[in-house]
This record gives sequence, structure tokens and C-alpha cells, in this order.
Amino acid sequence: MLSNSTISETMNLKKVCVIIPTYNNHKTLKRVIDGVLHYTTNIIVVNDGSTDSTSEIINSYSSITSVQISKNKGKGNALRFGFKKATEKGFHYAITIDSDGQHFPDDIPVFLEELAKNESNILLIGSRNMNQENVPKKSSFGNKFSNFWFWFETGIKLEDTQSGYRLYPLLHLPKKYFTNKFEFEIEVIVRAAWKGTIVKNIPVKILYDPEERVTHFRPFKDFTRISILNTILVIITLLYIKPRDFFRNFKKKKIKQFINDEILHSSDSNLVKSLSIALGVFIGIAPFWGFQTVLVIFLAIVFKWNKILAFTFSNISFPPFIPFIIYASLQIGSYFVKGNINFSEIQNLTFETIKNHTAQYIVGSFILATIMAFAFGIGSFFILSLLHKTKK
Repeated sequence: MLSNSTISETMNLKKVCVIIPTYNNHKTLKRVIDGVLHYTTNIIVVNDGSTDSTSEIINSYSSITSVQISKNKGKGNALRFGFKKATEKGFHYAITIDSDGQHFPDDIPVFLEELAKNESNILLIGSRNMNQENVPKKSSFGNKFSNFWFWFETGIKLEDTQSGYRLYPLLHLPKKYFTNKFEFEIEVIVRAAWKGTIVKNIPVKILYDPEERVTHFRPFKDFTRISILNTILVIITLLYIKPRDFFRNFKKKKIKQFINDEILHSSDSNLVKSLSIALGVFIGIAPFWGFQTVLVIFLAIVFKWNKILAFTFSNISFPPFIPFIIYASLQIGSYFVKGNINFSEIQNLTFETIKNHTAQYIVGSFILATIMAFAFGIGSFFILSLLHKTKK
């Protein structure tokens, strides 16, 4: 175990500070500051418009830095002020610790030890034991809810995404955010993960003292804001992040390597691969113009299928094939919906043509999509099975 002086030296060498955002936590603030002072004087306390004796407590310490916010605007806003001050003072990392006494300052060395093992662009979140005594059920449920959406939005599985005890890589944090309140702590880790920052948990201790702890979490309002934020983040994930990551991955690999890694050597079973291909073909042919990417990635995530394969084969309707797909859809649809179209019209196919045969096209395209999905799904399953047997 490192001595306190060694920890202090390490924090100075790594340029690590501790940020304590606080709002009306006068009962526990002094104990938290004193606990952190055992390890470092690199402390920034952000007073988020407190109306109790918080200012007097902060002013009693000459060795720490304080940021005074005149009006309470939420924890997210306080953290952003703290990050700004820390960056101005030349720090590269900031450990954030809540002022309500639930976090133990003697876990600071845990963050430093983990930082020493990893690269510079890492964000650490203290993972709490949510099953211990006095942990509110709403906190446990809220954490599981948050963990699920974080995984959906980033693909990273964590045990705790709501703990405020964290180490942030200040030089790698995103610059723009939607939120200023409690939900900021969710947004910042999602955006950091999108930028390529490693986000992981480390175990920390936790204390929930119902007599001493003051919480400013308002279940209905805050849960509503969190839900709205996650809705926005999911939309960004499906419309931008997933396609961006796919193309980045695709560009890094040659076609042969891409097929080898993502199709032949993927850990998914042959059935899952075939279903993913079938899904992609169906969505690519069906009349979901403008929504194919969102739908195919969303459904692949829901069914836990291969997102890359599904997305790749959804591009079956790329420009050279579109006239033939539309023509085949119209022809098939004509057997079920009254109407006819000549093959010669394919050369001058326009949106007006489709508009005049809308019902015929929609019915036909769904039937064509189903037939082609079956064909590609069954065909790919047999090919993959054959390749698997050949390797054996």
C-alpha cells in the first residue's frame, strides 16, 4: 500500500486533482475535505449555490481552491465549472467525489493504481456494492436502468454507471453537452466512450447513512430528464455512431480480411450469421426508404444478432440494383393488387411511376423482401456450414 506522501507525489506527477461539487451538504462536507487532504492539497470545491454554512466551511481552508456559483443549477453544471478550473490550473485528471459522505477518500489510491496500469485516455467509475445494507431500492433500480442504456449506446457493459466517484481524463473529455443537472454524469461517459475513451469500473466502498446523507435527487423530474436524454442518445447512436463505427472498421480492413474476421471467424453461430444476413436483405429491399440503417441496427441489437452483417447486407439496394428491385416489386405486386407495368418503363422509372402504383409496389416489395431474405438466409447457412466442415 502506498504511503500518503507517495500518493501525493503521484498525484502531482500525474497532474491529478480532486473535485468536490457540493450543494447544502454542510453536515458532511468538512469530513470529506479533511479525508481528501490526507492525500493531496490539489482540491477544487465547487459551491453550487448553497444556502447553508457551506461557504464558511470552504473559507476555513486556505490550501484548497474554491469555485463559487451564485445560483444552484445542478450537479452537471458544477462539474463542468470544476473541470474548467482544473484545466486552467494545468491538471490532466480529476477525481470527483461527492460531498454527502457516501464515498471514502481512502479509495483515492485505488484510482491512482488503476490509472498507472492503463493508458492516458481512460475514465474510471467507482463501482458500488448495491446489495449492501441501507442502499435505497430506487438507487439500485436506477443504476440497472442506466447500465442497460449505457451498454445499448456504447456496447460497453458496466456494473455501475451512476456512481459519482470517478476519475476523468480532462484532456480527452468532449466539449459540448446537452445537460447541466444529475443526468450530465450519464451523458459525459457516453460521449467519452463515443470519442474512444476507455470507460471501466473499479470497486469502491460506499456508505449510505439515512440520518446524515442529504440527497437532491428528485425521482420523477430527474428520471424524466434521464429518459429524455437516453432517447436522444439512442437516436444519435442509431443514426450516426453505429454507421460511423461500421465504416471506420470497414476502412481499416481489406475486403478479404473483413469477410474473414466478421463472417468466417465471428464468434456468432452460423444460424445467427444467416439470420443477420436475412434481416439485412429484408430491410434493404422492403420499402423503408431513409430508415434502413436505423431499423437494421436497432433490430440486430434487439435480437442480439450480428450488426455488421445485417448492416452490410441491408445495402443490397445500392443504386445499380434499385431499378430492378422496384420493377420486381411492382411486377410481384401486380398479382395481388390491380395494375401493370411494362419492362420498357424501367429505363425511365421515376417517383411518379411508383406513386401511381403505390399499393402494388408496397405489397410486392414486402413479398420480394421476404423471398430474398429466405433465399439469402438459407443459402448463407448452407455455405457457412460447408466452410465450417471444410476447416475441420
